[in-house]
Amino acid sequence: MPSQRADARRNYTRLLAVAEQEIAAHGADASLEQIGRIAGVGSATVRRHFPSRHALLDAVFHGLIETLAARARDLSDAPDARAALLEWLTALNGYVATMRGLAIALTRDCAAEPTEAHEHCASARLTEAGEPLVRRAAEDGAVAPDVTISDLLALITGIALATEHHPDPAADANRLLGLVLAGVSPGR
Repeated sequence: MPSQRADARRNYTRLLAVAEQEIAAHGADASLEQIGRIAGVGSATVRRHFPSRHALLDAVFHGLIETLAARARDLSDAPDARAALLEWLTALNGYVATMRGLAIALTRDCAAEPTEAHEHCASARLTEAGEPLVRRAAEDGAVAPDVTISDLLALITGIALATEHHPDPAADANRLLGLVLAGVSPGR
């Protein structure tokens, strides 16, 4: 993106921000035309930056995944391993519960569609980011030793899919996450 003109970079950034809001509200089928209108750009500008719906979704999800990966890195040296893991899982759960379509992206196998270029694989990237937090929490006795990041990602994905059509999916997902975490934590 550095070789783009300043107005093109602003349009790209604005489109991503609007797309994130629209996907959260309407799911992966959010209208590209509506996203362009809200962002204040024409459909040609939308298509120039994102030639397909998949390209737009990939960019939005990639940004969210990178935000979560960065948060995991920030928390990796936190003094309380349990609190760090809980904070990261809560952030992940919030994104997955409110960003309709992200839960499905987490279930996709990176190699499942060889015709699609995958800049990233959401589940692999989150596994890589969250694994050190789970390992530290297990070492500290905050989660059962046999709990894996894959287990927790699968549970969060299931929670998001189960609550996707609830009136307040984020609140219901957070309540269910609390139940899950109580179940994977040794008795306190």
